[in-house]
Amino acid sequence: MNYIIPVAVFAILGSISGILLTVVSKIFAVKTDDRIEKINESLPQANCGACGFAGCEDYANAIVKDNAQTNLCRLGGADVVKKVSEIMGTEAEVQEAVVSVMHCNGNCNVTSKKFDFHGVNSCAGASRFYGGNGLCSYGCIGLGDCIKVCEGDCISIKNGIADVDESKCIACGKCVKVCPHGLFSLRPVSKFVDVRCSSEDNGKTTRSICQNGCIACKMCEKKCPHDAIHIVGFHAVTDYSKCTNCGECYKVCPAGTITMHGKNKKESDG
Repeated sequence: MNYIIPVAVFAILGSISGILLTVVSKIFAVKTDDRIEKINESLPQANCGACGFAGCEDYANAIVKDNAQTNLCRLGGADVVKKVSEIMGTEAEVQEAVVSVMHCNGNCNVTSKKFDFHGVNSCAGASRFYGGNGLCSYGCIGLGDCIKVCEGDCISIKNGIADVDESKCIACGKCVKVCPHGLFSLRPVSKFVDVRCSSEDNGKTTRSICQNGCIACKMCEKKCPHDAIHIVGFHAVTDYSKCTNCGECYKVCPAGTITMHGKNKKESDG
């Protein structure tokens, strides 16, 4: 009897505690929307951050809480947008796919280095020394910071500068964020006329250090029939919302700065 009573008391207290915990958990339970799980399962789970959120689950939460559109998943494309929109009971609004483009064509054949860099193998590190080791302080440093963060494994260094394989690009946008010279941007896949220079130097200086550099002659600006290209900060900038791929800017560019389908006029003629 000396053991039975204490054991019985503990058993009764345990049962009461269990019942109380169950009741409390029911009362204070945080209700979750099952749509969050369904949307999360529909997403590609790449957690690339291209949608603007930390990962797929965060994006799913934001959609259900009406803090995000259903068409921000670039990797998933139209199929994911359709599934997510069906879960939310909304009309699917598919955005045009985009890809990364690199706005520098200062390869080893047209420019050179001003010093050898022996520090940490990083564009961010090299850029702290006079804007990088290239003659052009605005050009591609070529040490591959973009490669390290690329979720689509679509960037490589070719002839000294970063090169994007559009067929592999998932438009995660990480190259845009990591490049210390801001040489990457995302543009619609339907557009293929690109300005491949970001130099802020005047035309004379640019010409002296890079044969493919923009000399700000404004020929492209004058010839474009759609007002889609203008000289900004001593280099041409394309407004892709106005560009029709007519190629007039490409035809008149004397420096080979503007490319179509990734090639400049000098390469095509050659």
